[in-house]
Amino acid sequence: MLQNKKKLVVKIGSSLLVADGKLREKWLKNFAENVAELIEKKIEITIVSSGAIALGRAALNVSDKKLSIEEKQAAAAIGQIQLMSFYRDAFKKFNLNVAQILLTAADCNARDRYLNCKNTIETLLKNRVIPIINENDSVAVDEIKIGDNDRLAARVAQMISAEAMILFSDIDGLYDKNPKVAKNARLIPQVFEITKEIENMAGGATSLVGTGGMITKILAAKMLVNSGCDSVITNGTENNALKNLVAGKQNCTIFYSKKKSEKSRKQWLAGFLNAKGEVVVNQCAVEALRSKKISLLPIGVIAARGNFEKGEAIFVKDESGNHVASGISNYSASDVKKILEKKSTEVKKIFGSAAKKEIIHADNLVVGDK
Repeated sequence: MLQNKKKLVVKIGSSLLVADGKLREKWLKNFAENVAELIEKKIEITIVSSGAIALGRAALNVSDKKLSIEEKQAAAAIGQIQLMSFYRDAFKKFNLNVAQILLTAADCNARDRYLNCKNTIETLLKNRVIPIINENDSVAVDEIKIGDNDRLAARVAQMISAEAMILFSDIDGLYDKNPKVAKNARLIPQVFEITKEIENMAGGATSLVGTGGMITKILAAKMLVNSGCDSVITNGTENNALKNLVAGKQNCTIFYSKKKSEKSRKQWLAGFLNAKGEVVVNQCAVEALRSKKISLLPIGVIAARGNFEKGEAIFVKDESGNHVASGISNYSASDVKKILEKKSTEVKKIFGSAAKKEIIHADNLVVGDK
């Protein structure tokens, strides 16, 4: 399953690293040993790690309360230093260096910053340095927030063309029912297509310190369907979880991606985490976009929302609010509103020589579920 994979992204949640406000040091030391063994086998490892806010709570004496945005940002600023010092010390024993990278959705969504981050991570990996990536919670607000590190891990996996993303959890994988409630719950070892039925099997978050849950892991796996990167959900609480998983000795659920991956630019668009706006299209446009490789024309667009500018990435939604596609707009939101449901000849009359036939050109459009 993973034995032949040479580039992995491993996501570690807060509940694995932190218990009662303190680091699980024995677990981290064992995890570092597993990673070191894989690196010796020429496997590149990138880690996406939560835990900063969970560690920083204690310093603010706010361990048992719901945090305000300001308190979360302060806790993240304090805890991130602790988190990286723990990682540094754990890997130093194996003569391995670590590097910190903090990202926001804006970093992942801006094409130039996305490519800069990709180049930085790949340079670190070539030099046997382990990238430790987290969301920049000390500055993130809702408008630029990724929200969970499962999707951040998927974004990083797209970015560096990873072969597999491993999401460590406190459960063996995806079950057809909640195993904490139903004794007859059955583990689903393989998923070849993420259907609505599969999504409905996922519940909400149960961890007291994490922000994700099974549903965020399913959504992260969906982001990688067309990226040539498989996704794995497995229990990471015990020692040697990573080592056993790679050796095929651990229960898990693996979500298989399509082997033919999208081009780099298309992957960037497909994994867009949020947008400044969206356009709403009629059913005819939905069917056309999903059945053919075509551009989005004004005649199929019935509404524009948000404050996006020309050249920015936007979402395409149907009339029920379902995601249809992501793409780069040829028009600002204000200009889109001028040409809603207009034919090409009418668009040219409005904008003259500056008119574009398409709101989103096919080369800048990726159709897919969110």
